[in-house]
Amino acid sequence: MNTQTEDLALHNNPVLASSHQNPPPQSSTLRKIFIGKDGLRAGWSLLIFIALFAALMAAAGVVSHKLLPPAPKTAVTVTDRYISLRSTFLDRSVPFLGILLVTWIMSKIERRPNAVYGLGGSRKLSHFFTGLAWGVTCLSLLVFALWKTGLLVIDSRLLFGSDVIRYGTVWLLGFLIVALLEEYLTRGYLLYTLTRGLAGFYKWAFKTCHSAALGFWTAALLFSVLFGLSHKGIPDESPIGLLSAGLASMIFCLSLWRTGSLWWAIGFHTSWDWAQSFLYGVADSGSMVKFHLLATHPVGKPILSGGATGPEGSIFVLAILCLIVLIILFTLPRTNQSYSPTLPLQQVSIEA
Repeated sequence: MNTQTEDLALHNNPVLASSHQNPPPQSSTLRKIFIGKDGLRAGWSLLIFIALFAALMAAAGVVSHKLLPPAPKTAVTVTDRYISLRSTFLDRSVPFLGILLVTWIMSKIERRPNAVYGLGGSRKLSHFFTGLAWGVTCLSLLVFALWKTGLLVIDSRLLFGSDVIRYGTVWLLGFLIVALLEEYLTRGYLLYTLTRGLAGFYKWAFKTCHSAALGFWTAALLFSVLFGLSHKGIPDESPIGLLSAGLASMIFCLSLWRTGSLWWAIGFHTSWDWAQSFLYGVADSGSMVKFHLLATHPVGKPILSGGATGPEGSIFVLAILCLIVLIILFTLPRTNQSYSPTLPLQQVSIEA
């Protein structure tokens, strides 16, 4: 009796009959290796991204070598500490464009909106200009503290008239490119994807509802350590300078976690570097720029004054970094737009 009833139901419902005759195929082992619940597995995504970016930069290096042959090597001089406008724009804009292109390619492969990797959000301009204001303010506080304690001496003014506007604007654009490159490289697609992978691991291993936060902060710590160590090969960089670079990276990760975008960090990073290099004419991680407003020099022990490293090498920078954390906590509340790399793909199906 039950069999007859089932056959009648199948006869009267073609959709039910079709599903009964053709059960959904089981996922293959190969598919499981490459595809997870949220699409392409994070490990493969990272490998593809790194391979594409390395290939693109290698090709760009060959082209630039042909178009702009490197200058002959000479003995190292004091002027080698100075960064030119040309090197700032060329050496940073090409990698940034490469990161943009490869991130866009990965967004198409993974079928995710490109905006989720840090440059999205509905308050881009608001966050950017707020970060811009806080960056120059916090750096000015650091320089003021060094000046008032006699650890920094302002010697003279170097630019006047229209040159102030001219070079100030050009250097602001230059440091915007620097900020875009460093933020998007270390806290864009790579951070998002590593967070996604680690969150999945933590959820599987510990069955915790805090897997997203654990994944994010583990990835943030890893990239912050790498960011700090990347300054190790810079001449005149100091242990305090390395520490402050790593801590600044973690602080920028905090702003990303709170806002869901990189725009506050990009604004802060831009004006902090601009104020150091152009406005006050101090060293930035041991490097100076050409055509800056003021001429200054440090006085006293390097651990206090920063020495050749600049203000970022001074112990005073640690207090400023603590202040920046408080600024973020009190001015950037977490909202529904906060960072969340573990959301499922929206209206996306990965075909076998």
